[in-house]
Amino acid sequence: MAKVIFDSERCKGCELCVSVCPRGIIRMSNTLNSQGYHSAEVVEQDKCISCAFCARICPDTVIEVYRETKGKVS
Repeated sequence: MAKVIFDSERCKGCELCVSVCPRGIIRMSNTLNSQGYHSAEVVEQDKCISCAFCARICPDTVIEVYRETKGKVS
């Protein structure tokens, strides 16, 4: 199982992560962060395949992807 974490306060809402997610599980939040942007969020964490495309394309490095390896999350 994977875990994706967004630093919503640093996200500028560019939507690049939304466009590259092969599972379509990232969307833009309805609420604004303190900078006035709609930040990205994962809607179905259990469907994430840990490809990390979202983290690689993020220009502000606000996304961390963890994947389970042999019973541990790394």
